[in-house]
Amino acid sequence: MGEKNFTLERIHPPDIFGLREEKLQILRNIFPKLKLVSRGEELKAIGDDLELKQFEEKFELMLTHYDQFGKLTEENILEIMAQDNGKISPAKEEEDGLLILHGKGGMQIRARTPNQVRMVEGIKKNDMLFAIGPAGTGKTYTAVALAVKALKSKEVRRIILARPAVEAGESLGFLPGDLKDKLDPYLQPLYDALRDMIPPAKLNGYLEDGTIEIAPLAFMRGRTLDNAFAILDEAQNASDSQLKMFLTRMGKSAKFIVTGDVTQIDLPRNQVSGLITATKILNRIKGVEFVFLGEKDVVRHALVTRIIDAYERIRPPSGSQKKEEKENPNKETNK
Repeated sequence: MGEKNFTLERIHPPDIFGLREEKLQILRNIFPKLKLVSRGEELKAIGDDLELKQFEEKFELMLTHYDQFGKLTEENILEIMAQDNGKISPAKEEEDGLLILHGKGGMQIRARTPNQVRMVEGIKKNDMLFAIGPAGTGKTYTAVALAVKALKSKEVRRIILARPAVEAGESLGFLPGDLKDKLDPYLQPLYDALRDMIPPAKLNGYLEDGTIEIAPLAFMRGRTLDNAFAILDEAQNASDSQLKMFLTRMGKSAKFIVTGDVTQIDLPRNQVSGLITATKILNRIKGVEFVFLGEKDVVRHALVTRIIDAYERIRPPSGSQKKEEKENPNKETNK
């Protein structure tokens, strides 16, 4: 006769036990020699030692399935209980190599364009990747998905998401609340992506204990990021020194992704974007991959593709722009 206690860490109990314990009842039927009692996030199993050990193995597989796919149905439980090898068979959707992970509610997070696939393959082979392209190409979303996948598979211990807070600028002090309240709206796209990929209770737990950290770029100074998946978003708004500072935070067993759009630079006109400099001086360094996304990678509304195309048509070629700047050195250029 034995007893074992299980705790659901950062998991909403009904997701595992069922709203009226209907999922727990399935387990009671499969393990009749055990008494299973749930109280909040705790589950107590009492009974035959051999059956208790078998139950522990299967229950861990249930939690692993939930962590991987974001849901656990009654059918999933029956499939897990029927398995003999103690392993969850891979989802059929993963066979084409485009599925990155299952998000909240089992939603499939995929690389949906050729360049997004290049991002997935690039970070497998390299520890640092730059994803550069216009709005709507899914570069940030794909990067966050890759970070969450690495965390779930225990390739890293934490995720660091950073943005240069350029747009907040001088108006920051006039916004209500503390520093977090002032900066959170600017970091909202990163929160939105995470909410698609991690159940709310688990995400809140990760944010509270620092497993996932979302912060302005300036907060990275002086740190060493070991066993971390770090993403710098909107990197076109980082200066040379800021971007160098971020890149040199890389510690042991770390992965870094830098995303940005060089057509939307908000820095002062006399300041060079660190992202532009990086594309010139880091593109031949072993271990650093560059992926350039374009209008064909836009995954938002169809109008976004047309808007990007329209703006691209009115931008002068790089050669003619340089010629104009040489002939009119005092003329301001639009970054």
